[in-house]
Amino acid sequence: MTTVGIATGAGSGTGEVCARRLVDMVDVLLLADRNDAAVAAVAKDLSGSGRAVVEPFGVDVTDREGLGRLAERVAELGTLRAVAHAANVAPEHADWRGIIEVDFIGTVQLAEALRPLATAGTAFVYCASVSPLMAHIEPAPAVAAVLDSPVQEGFLDRIREAIGPALEDPAWAYPWATYGVQRFARAEAVRLGPVGARVCSLSPGAIDTPQTRMEAARYASVRQLIEQTPLGRTGRYEEVAAVAAFLLSDEASFVSGVDIVVDGGLCAAVGDE
Repeated sequence: MTTVGIATGAGSGTGEVCARRLVDMVDVLLLADRNDAAVAAVAKDLSGSGRAVVEPFGVDVTDREGLGRLAERVAELGTLRAVAHAANVAPEHADWRGIIEVDFIGTVQLAEALRPLATAGTAFVYCASVSPLMAHIEPAPAVAAVLDSPVQEGFLDRIREAIGPALEDPAWAYPWATYGVQRFARAEAVRLGPVGARVCSLSPGAIDTPQTRMEAARYASVRQLIEQTPLGRTGRYEEVAAVAAFLLSDEASFVSGVDIVVDGGLCAAVGDE
């Protein structure tokens, strides 16, 4: 049996580092990213570095047809074993619609494309964020009902109406989008459990990225969050990828339907504020 893994957002950042962990976990590793050049470069660098044959795959998670082709390629290659989904867009890089389309709807569309391939031993990890925990998001039943139908036509308008005009602030859309990912992962774990597949979400805190450093220099609120982190520092991509790799491994064979926080203790420190 040829096992197949997927790392999305693999052209850079968390997705790339997750790919570097997966290269020894499967026989064939598909690196998915909308930046064809970046993901091709990572694939070239990873080729021959581990057990897997590495193949770049250009796709945007908002493109259903492209995701369908990704699923077809997996089926051609073998059995889906592990999916590390890290493709996302930060509040600084998109408007509220773009954030929800990529971070939430894109996650659900990827899951729907791959769901028919899930079998005993398949594991999915969807990257989210601690932001919904920090924002204390607890949707009313009417809002939750909308969130549970993210791929229905008109979802963006319906969720905007349900939450209100505050959603148009990207800094508020992001926690709602990543909350949607956490919520979806729980529901997906219930759907896929009967076939022996597992699903978790993974929520990083402040990670040491160029964007985080820029924001820390510009905004006192970001500096304060880092200072409030009990470990006293930002995290590293490798620390997030290590947890993702564990969740995708056989060692986590009874872990499913939960959100794992990787934040240096930040939520524990400020969760009640």
